[in-house]
Amino acid sequence: MSNNTPMMRQYLEIKSQHPDAILFFRLGDFYEMFMEDAVTASRVLGLTLTSRNKGAVEQVPLCGIPYHSSQGYIARLIDNGFKVAICEQVEDPKDAKGIVKREVVQVVTPGLVVDSDNLQPKENNFLLALAVAEGEHFGLSCVDITTGVFRLTECRGMEELRSEISNLNPREILVADEELTATACGRLKPLFAERLINRLPEWVFEPDRARRLLLDFFGVANLQGFGCEHLHLGVRAAGAVLHYLQQTRQGALDHIRSLSPYACADYLILDAATRRNLELTATQGDGRKKGSLLGVMDRTLTAMGGRKLRHWINYPLNDAGQIRARLQAVGELRDKSMLRGDLRESLDGVYDLERLGARIAMAGAGAKDLVGLRTSLEKLPAILNLLGELEAPLLTHLAAAIDPLEDVRDLIAEALVDDPPFVLREGGLIRDGFNAELDELRLISREGKGWIARLEQQERERTGIGSLKVRYNKVFGYYIEITKTHLARVPEDYQRKQTLVNAERFITPALKEYENKVLGAEERIQALEYDLFQEVRAQVAVQGARLQATADALAELDVLLGLADLAHEADYVCPRIDESTVLHIEDGRHPVVERMNLGERFVPNDVLLDTEEHQLLIITGPNMAGKSTFMRQVALITLMAHLGSFVPARAARIGLVDRIFTRVGASDNLASGQSTFMVEMTETANILHNATTRSLIILDEIGRGTSTFDGVSIAWAVAEYLHDHAPVAAKTLFATHYHELADLALTCKRVKNWNVAVREWNDQVIFLRKIVKGGASHSYGIQVARLAGIPPAVVERAKEVLRNLEAGEFSAEGRPALARGRGRPQAPSPQLSLFDPGSDALRRKLEDIDVSVLTPLEALNVLDGLKKMV
Repeated sequence: MSNNTPMMRQYLEIKSQHPDAILFFRLGDFYEMFMEDAVTASRVLGLTLTSRNKGAVEQVPLCGIPYHSSQGYIARLIDNGFKVAICEQVEDPKDAKGIVKREVVQVVTPGLVVDSDNLQPKENNFLLALAVAEGEHFGLSCVDITTGVFRLTECRGMEELRSEISNLNPREILVADEELTATACGRLKPLFAERLINRLPEWVFEPDRARRLLLDFFGVANLQGFGCEHLHLGVRAAGAVLHYLQQTRQGALDHIRSLSPYACADYLILDAATRRNLELTATQGDGRKKGSLLGVMDRTLTAMGGRKLRHWINYPLNDAGQIRARLQAVGELRDKSMLRGDLRESLDGVYDLERLGARIAMAGAGAKDLVGLRTSLEKLPAILNLLGELEAPLLTHLAAAIDPLEDVRDLIAEALVDDPPFVLREGGLIRDGFNAELDELRLISREGKGWIARLEQQERERTGIGSLKVRYNKVFGYYIEITKTHLARVPEDYQRKQTLVNAERFITPALKEYENKVLGAEERIQALEYDLFQEVRAQVAVQGARLQATADALAELDVLLGLADLAHEADYVCPRIDESTVLHIEDGRHPVVERMNLGERFVPNDVLLDTEEHQLLIITGPNMAGKSTFMRQVALITLMAHLGSFVPARAARIGLVDRIFTRVGASDNLASGQSTFMVEMTETANILHNATTRSLIILDEIGRGTSTFDGVSIAWAVAEYLHDHAPVAAKTLFATHYHELADLALTCKRVKNWNVAVREWNDQVIFLRKIVKGGASHSYGIQVARLAGIPPAVVERAKEVLRNLEAGEFSAEGRPALARGRGRPQAPSPQLSLFDPGSDALRRKLEDIDVSVLTPLEALNVLDGLKKMV
């Protein structure tokens, strides 16, 4: 380092403090990157790579970007998994004694992005920390620094943790370096894919240190006021989050005002597979919002309302009173269409007050942000007047929670111009009349032109030189210019400043004094305006708690208005919520599919599930007929009711559900070495272990990932288990192509058969999309294969094979073949055996026959006789 220039020594020292980040080193109007950082950044950002010390033996790679356009470059680096350390000049170069002092003022990571251009407006940007204990017990804490949300919880078991990480979808995860190599975390590594993982020292998660850090930050004596004193693992994770924020943000975190504990059991639980299969917030195919439940339900007008709706979908309520309160509010807003329209019009255009408040608190908001806050606050009186006409308790509660913040609105209106510039240090921010000193300086600046014109006229009259001019440029300042033909008339008090070819430029004591006054005024105006803006921003930041509460109430109002608008437009009905185990939907519709342009009318369907008579519905029918659509719509209607939404049906009675499980579709998990069938069985095992009598289970094609006989055997056993085991006995929709499972209704009293109605016409299948009682006689797979374009020869041969297989569905006694021998040991048998090898008489008879000497006709007669013996 001693051989480097002072500036490079400064760079290397700062870089050594942030070895895992790309260092943006401020040099004038540019951020420069050196050495390995320059090589990496040039490749990722497409920048030209050059070097310092050109011509020297050891050259230093170099690239740079303009500081005023850095956000786009930072975003691209973050998206590629890098951290960026922003190193700024922290003193004025004019005041520097030697090299300008520089410091890292911020470290930007995926979980700590605050620039609005690099965030999804209607999604939280979570940073998550994970603390691990023995026995698969986990503490989890997440923060969204852009909104101030800070939460913690604890998870029991790998599946619950997997579900919660999937739900929060964090951009960045913090974990102790030692724990990342542990068995538990090793199993979670596939969840960490495509997320930045930060390995922190184990002492960061130390319980006493984490707790003390939280107490000092919030200024409290204990954590009981937050309700999380007993959540020791969660507190460890929260302490790690706070440590990381303090180490990377290098600034105020005043907008983080609370720590909110929650328990997964407080909500209707949705595991990761269910969220994926039901396409709640994104489609499985391309991960887009369009085509998901959120895409249909989102009528919100504000970004904070969009985030609130996403949270409601991910965390549906399981408290009947809270659900009914939301439904009552949605119902009143739906019925009062004109008032709802006025409220939505008033809410439209309100800025993202949550993120705006966070930027103000972190001193990152500009003048345009504050003006946006003012215009948003100006809408609140009209919103409050309209809310005064509503009666639903939840709506009156929201009205009481909305603080109009008149003092903040008036302060900004008095201080800032309506259209301030983006750049804060060049003036033009503050209104006339806000500050007396600023007004005086502006008067001096504005009167400069008039003073110059008067001086010019006075000097012409005094010297008798009609061509005398008073001018200004940035290099020489103010001067008097006289052509050389009139130099003899120049007064003695003129001081020569510059000689030109045809003229001379002079300065006078009076002009020099005025120059100092005017030019000093411009500099003082810019500095004073910036100081005044910072004071205004700080005064607004003090009111952050009031702003945050108002933002939360407006977000909830936005969601309720959107749900009411959707209910009115799409003809949704208010579900009846109760404590029973009944799920009864009349003319239910799939909320997403019914809005697609599929070229045919959507056919509504009924469903009745309970734990007394209709616990498990076996649903058979061909592919493409609508089994999966029907089952998913039942799950989605149930979920929509639990988040407080009206539902697409003619009528709906929804008994509270504690969990929704789905096992749908074929997928593998190559990262963890799991085949499609292993994934299917793992998800099924999770359902069987965790379902309760209040759960809703959606099973689609259990057992199809293995051989036919294995698959139908597993499917039969799973269905029996769900029916017979009292700790489970959950409401279940069980779709299958194994129409043999329809025989379960003969042995299980709470099993009912339903099928998707079809009609055959000229060997063609017509899908009626209607769910009717009874089992399907066959699956029509061959007809569907024909529709898909399978060659005719293959179709015809498939029919022959099918006839051969269907001949052995029942035993000779006419009982369902799959139900035989339950609980009794049986001799092993090869699959596709033609006879029951358990018959000793039959075996002895076969041993007496020499089949090699029989003619085909004799063989048929023997088989006929053996069949009668069976």
